[in-house]
Amino acid sequence: MRRKTTKYVSKDDALKKLQRYCAYQERCHQEVRQKLLDLGIYGDDLEDIIVELIKDDFLNELRFAQIYTGGKFRIKKWGRYRIKRELKQRRISEYCIKKAMLEIDEDDYIKTLHEIFEKRLKIISEPNDFMTNGNLAKYAISRGFESDIVWREVKQR
Repeated sequence: MRRKTTKYVSKDDALKKLQRYCAYQERCHQEVRQKLLDLGIYGDDLEDIIVELIKDDFLNELRFAQIYTGGKFRIKKWGRYRIKRELKQRRISEYCIKKAMLEIDEDDYIKTLHEIFEKRLKIISEPNDFMTNGNLAKYAISRGFESDIVWREVKQR
């Protein structure tokens, strides 16, 4: 059995690698910290590199949260609860989460909810409106939409 040998990466090389890593796509602090640990960078060197990335604007938690929120809402059609949960898992601050949630326009949010309903209606065949509405609501809530908004919109449909 062959052992995995860890190659030492200097602080400067690690900084350059992480600059490329962050320039390719927005990253959160947790992803960058994990990448540095994977490279074998620990302690003060790790913190120094993160500070340098923040100072040079390669790493910005608010920008990450805003881009993540916009993308997951527009592309994946996730609701606010799901997006907040995912941001919290990435240890994004409450302030950044609140600012990022402002990226979601209320009219677009309701319109997206209606799109989800229409798409879901094509694949369900419930015997009555009561069961259909329950199915629609359950599905939308599972995608992270708030139950009060979902039920209000289901009743108006």
